[in-house]
Amino acid sequence: MTDDSTGATTPGAPPRRSPLHDRHTALGARFAAFGGWEMPLEYAGGGVLKEHAAVREAVGVFDVSHLGKARIAGPGAADFVDASLTNDLRRIGPGQAQYTLCCDAATGGVVDDIIAYLHADDHVFLVPNAANTAEVVRRLRAAAPPALTVTDEHLDHAVLAVQGPRSADVLAALDLPTGHDYMSFAPATLGGADLTVCRTGYTGEHGYELVVPAGAAVAVWDALFAAGASYGIRACGLGARDTLRTEMGYPLHGQDLSPSITPVQARSGWAVGWDKPAFWGRDALVAEKAAGPRRTLWGLLALDRGIPRPHMAVYAGDTVVGEVTSGTFSPTRRVGIGLALLDTAAGLAEGDTVEVDVRGRRSAMRVVRPPFVKPSVR
Repeated sequence: MTDDSTGATTPGAPPRRSPLHDRHTALGARFAAFGGWEMPLEYAGGGVLKEHAAVREAVGVFDVSHLGKARIAGPGAADFVDASLTNDLRRIGPGQAQYTLCCDAATGGVVDDIIAYLHADDHVFLVPNAANTAEVVRRLRAAAPPALTVTDEHLDHAVLAVQGPRSADVLAALDLPTGHDYMSFAPATLGGADLTVCRTGYTGEHGYELVVPAGAAVAVWDALFAAGASYGIRACGLGARDTLRTEMGYPLHGQDLSPSITPVQARSGWAVGWDKPAFWGRDALVAEKAAGPRRTLWGLLALDRGIPRPHMAVYAGDTVVGEVTSGTFSPTRRVGIGLALLDTAAGLAEGDTVEVDVRGRRSAMRVVRPPFVKPSVR
């Protein structure tokens, strides 16, 4: 059913399931296919709006075990990752994490966006997106010198994202570390299981992501919900994860980033170590940055009841000037919001008004710079 060397799902095979699938079923989860996995979209008795509110106001727990996991180990592992991925790994030290990009060497398009965890000069742990893990691992293995091992650990770990203003209270009740800085991580033990507590997340709120052995996932899930009962803890699905990340303007690979969308176009140049001598796609990206991108990612804020959705056309007058890449109803702002790639030649600027073709009706929207909601990640 799978290729064990890559973790890739064979075409036609049933989707993978999280080690927490039975817990989700017991909570009345509605499932959806995502990156080759069957994952909870929302839960009975809550739904996206209540789950979204729990993260903004209290604490929510997401099962994101579908995310990839890969380990690069051996002499010079950190230098190899630094010369392959876009961000400058030398900016951080052991125990810190960094957002980075795997770009195509020829075009500069984004193969995947990744969180890199630097353990030591000879040990880097990567968390790519589910659907892209096999390709990221393939590229790293093809480029790695013989002294390095690149191990796909996609199925070895579960990942639980504990997000929201009361997230630290829940972890503290379990004697898990909470005091480390944003984009750092610390080892911990819970119920005899070794886990990693990362100060990372995809919601814009203060939160943590727990990397847990797959066999311990159920015990950790149960412990979190027991400890969080007095803090308003709620299980949250990928529907709320999408509305939360869109309010922050965080990109989703396959929509706002892709092999045909570069970091320069997606305003992700901050995750590129421009002064580094080498990384995949460097020449193409340096040239595009110097010339200016032909299109740029902007935020859209609806001025009426319209809700932008991916692939909807954006108009300036009668001219199509771009396309929506992500869009949703903002539970916090109570209005439609989105991200769109807009043509540079259209000369649009922050504050301008455009129209989006929402199922045959033009909806007026303002061009803005995300986030749409003030972040509280720190």
